[in-house]
Amino acid sequence: MPMLPGVLVFAAAVGAASAEKGLTLGQAVLMSFSVYAGASQLLALQLWPEIFSLSAIVALVVVTTAVNLRFLLMGAALQPWLSSGPPAPIHLGLAGLTDANFVIGSRYHAGGGQDAGVFVGAGLFMWIVWTLATIPGHALGHLLTDPKRFAIDMVMPLTFTVMSVGLFRMRRDRLAWPVAGAVAVVTAQLVEGFWFIIAGAIAGSLAAGVFRDRG
Repeated sequence: MPMLPGVLVFAAAVGAASAEKGLTLGQAVLMSFSVYAGASQLLALQLWPEIFSLSAIVALVVVTTAVNLRFLLMGAALQPWLSSGPPAPIHLGLAGLTDANFVIGSRYHAGGGQDAGVFVGAGLFMWIVWTLATIPGHALGHLLTDPKRFAIDMVMPLTFTVMSVGLFRMRRDRLAWPVAGAVAVVTAQLVEGFWFIIAGAIAGSLAAGVFRDRG
């Protein structure tokens, strides 16, 4: 439930951006249902060309790949917990993997929970909400196409930050989080695009592995 306001507003912004680019309501809803990747959808729509060419398609692929590479690390982090569950629902849950249900599942598991249904159910529930919230966003049209106009771009980062605090462990993470943040900031300054996301995530993961067993 804490994630819903951010998901609703973000999905509406994607629906509005779809309308601005000329997608029909059906096309916008189909994209949200089949792609189900908020940041990637919004970025792809921002790069959406009037005429598709090979270079335009390559640009879309590169940007969305850079943003979505973080899911490789999320899947790896979830593997020890989810690998013992029944394959069919687990794979369905992984198809609906997002930052939101990753945080929800990770917090639940870190607290001693073992029921993978929490992770799967959260992802599927938000998948439905995301798809349906595209509809009013498409109807609103240009009003939500610029997330910064109403500070919508800050809703999801702030929500994730607040929820992630519960995952922090001083002995384990006191160096991993600063390393991830520093590498992300430096990469953002040196490399164009969104590679800072995966660079920071990899750096933080490596730092966590190195310092995990050190007091």
